[in-house]
Amino acid sequence: MRLSITLILSVLLLASCTTQKEPVLVENSGYAQGSTYQIKYLTAKTQNFAEEIATIFQEIDESMSTYVPTSLISEINKGASWIEVDTRFMEVLNRSLEIAKETEGDFDPTVGPLVAIWGFGFEEVRGDVGPEMIEEVKSKTGYSEVQIDENKVMIPEGFSLDFNALAQGYTVDVIAEYLESQGIENYMVEVGGEVRALGLNDKQRIWSIGVDKPQNEIDQQDRFQFILELKDSGIATSGNYRKYWVDEETGTKYSHTIDPHTGTPALNRLLSASIIAKNVMDADAYATVCMVKGLEDCKTFLESKDGLEGYLVFTNDEDEWEVFTTPGFEDYIKN
Repeated sequence: MRLSITLILSVLLLASCTTQKEPVLVENSGYAQGSTYQIKYLTAKTQNFAEEIATIFQEIDESMSTYVPTSLISEINKGASWIEVDTRFMEVLNRSLEIAKETEGDFDPTVGPLVAIWGFGFEEVRGDVGPEMIEEVKSKTGYSEVQIDENKVMIPEGFSLDFNALAQGYTVDVIAEYLESQGIENYMVEVGGEVRALGLNDKQRIWSIGVDKPQNEIDQQDRFQFILELKDSGIATSGNYRKYWVDEETGTKYSHTIDPHTGTPALNRLLSASIIAKNVMDADAYATVCMVKGLEDCKTFLESKDGLEGYLVFTNDEDEWEVFTTPGFEDYIKN
């Protein structure tokens, strides 16, 4: 009788353990970094990392958000003094400077003053930007002027650092890597439209990600430019179709992507660039690079880069939309 009871208890315990190991889908969503975020992950322990994720957002903001007056980047942007920074700040800065050198300045983390005069910073939109003003402000930009001494950073007075072109992508990577450190093998992390996914969703399928059409307004009936299956990769999209302003006198549309070489908003046929890479920080930065380069130079650039895939939406000579995709990107698109 005692043996039978022991066997029954053992079976019940085994069944209980089996039930507990069934993966549960956990979702964390909210508002951060001036946008929304949505994070989904499967866990057999019914873990919820909402507080830890909120802490990550806060720590990154306190490090590199120009909208936080007391952040490290805000202190650095006061200029002409050495500021001790944290590991995350240095990681983003070093990668920014690497990409700036690689692209010969198409990407430049010191472009902030130019962003401001064109109305995409803290100041109100202005329409009186002329050649003399552009040249004057350009003299206060240049990634080669950033000084680093171990864990300290300094820029000249009048300069400012701006990580907006890759900070959200970096945040996605940090959250994803945190989940992996906690044993999570299946997740989807999205912040401000930048996404990284690993493994499978709760339906045991590859995560499906939709990217909006480059339109001013979202059409809920016909929203997505494409839907792809994203596994063990990240994707970021840059475009000039929502962040812009129009000069009421001339009718000229000014996009938020600033060409560091000219000091003016990038003017080319590209409407959007979606880039797939192993990490979202790189995808984010290279999407911006493509918007600065324009269609043909972006095509050439993508062909030269291993590990990058691209989907470009552009207008032809008749002002009609066309699409260019790298061969590798097509493998991700759902049929």
